Amino acid sequence: MLSILMLIGQLSFGQSAKDILEKVAAKLTNKSGVTASFKMESEKMGTTTGTIAVKGKKFQASTPQAITWFDGKTQWTYLKSNDEVNVSTPTPQQLQAINPYTFIYIYKQGYALSKTEKGDNYHVTLKTNDKKRQIQEMVVVCNKKSLVPSVIRMKRGNAWTTFTISKLKTTSIPDSKFRFNPKDYPHAEVIDLR
Repeated sequence: MLSILMLIGQLSFGQSAKDILEKVAAKLTNKSGVTASFKMESEKMGTTTGTIAVKGKKFQASTPQAITWFDGKTQWTYLKSNDEVNVSTPTPQQLQAINPYTFIYIYKQGYALSKTEKGDNYHVTLKTNDKKRQIQEMVVVCNKKSLVPSVIRMKRGNAWTTFTISKLKTTSIPDSKFRFNPKDYPHAEVIDLR
């Protein structure tokens, strides 16, 4: 009888915003890795498309303008227009600006969480009152059944950036995917900013 009451309680209250984000994060931090296509629309930077590969805290993002690799410590950004690679050790705030999957970690860092349900999707909102945080607000839209994110919106200052995500799949990604290989870009000028 107690187990039936607990099940009814779970069904009537559904999943909390934190529970949803934890399940989404578990899918995206798969040990093997995940890949996806994205479209980024920004009030400040315009619109671009690309692909992203994520494995734990490592990622590689590619757009028509640039390729960024991050191996968990070092970041390389190859700018296609001038055949230049900038090497840096980014701060957590800088990583939030370029990796749409930052919500995997920031929801644990003092953001107030709330959720709404719209059709087949959850809309989970993260907000902070800390004016020093680069991301003031974030909305993660994910499917209720699969918990796969389809849209991530981030507010920095007064400007919103929206990532629309498609073709998300789990796949085995070698660690070399997250490091710049100079042999692949023999003529690129490497600028070490560390």
